[in-house]
Amino acid sequence: MVNQHQILTAEEVVCGYDGRYVLHGVTIGVARGEFVGLIGPNGSGKSTLLRALTGILPLSAGVVVLAGQPLGSYSRRQIAQRVAVVPQVSGSLFSFTVEDYVLMGRTPHLGRLQAQGPDDLHVAWQAMELADLTDLASRPVTELSGGELQRATLARAFAQQTEILLLDEPTAFLDINHQHEIFELLTRFNQNEQKTIICVSHDLNLAAQYCQRLIVLREGRVHTEGPPPAVVTAQMIAQVYHAEVQVDTGPGGAPRVSLIPEISATEDEQI
Repeated sequence: MVNQHQILTAEEVVCGYDGRYVLHGVTIGVARGEFVGLIGPNGSGKSTLLRALTGILPLSAGVVVLAGQPLGSYSRRQIAQRVAVVPQVSGSLFSFTVEDYVLMGRTPHLGRLQAQGPDDLHVAWQAMELADLTDLASRPVTELSGGELQRATLARAFAQQTEILLLDEPTAFLDINHQHEIFELLTRFNQNEQKTIICVSHDLNLAAQYCQRLIVLREGRVHTEGPPPAVVTAQMIAQVYHAEVQVDTGPGGAPRVSLIPEISATEDEQI
């Protein structure tokens, strides 16, 4: 059962696609101001759970509760005023300027056919400042690097001024420097703005370093959850990912995962 401190919950959620269930009775709860990582192998249901949490994917059973009310009691606009979603960056974008792209985050707060006003522009510029994008405000998003585009996508979500931010692989296809840059930005947003963040990540080391709590999905069910040191263990990774790893403590005290390469006896002798 959930408690009053949790802003977003899923209770015994079952859902999927074309009659095939992907989630099988998933129950999770996220407290206000938490930075939670969703981890698990491909096909475990991470992205499907994000879609369920926003109401994009209908449920076959169970319920999602947002701020104490069933998600189904909200309109799509009301959900967008409380939950912002950052999908994996798309390769097909129109030539909007960064400023116009970020301003799109204000759409849920505008009336039908209402134009953006000075207040919306002020919020958009605050979001760009937070994402360190003000120097790029007039540049077309089609000319941005991968890291810049992801920061612009995050700034658009920041401009939406929601309580909750859901992210699906925000560092996919980025180099290691930009990966840490994005997670540092999310950490500042979480801590300085007191926003709740749920982030899907395939990178166990990044998730362990930056997230306060991890939820592990396996075959559409919650395998385990808890603080990173309790969750990211060699035993869990062997069970869930079927990989042999070494887990030690990295800088800052977070668990650090290193893959143990498979070397045949013949290759070992040659070495």
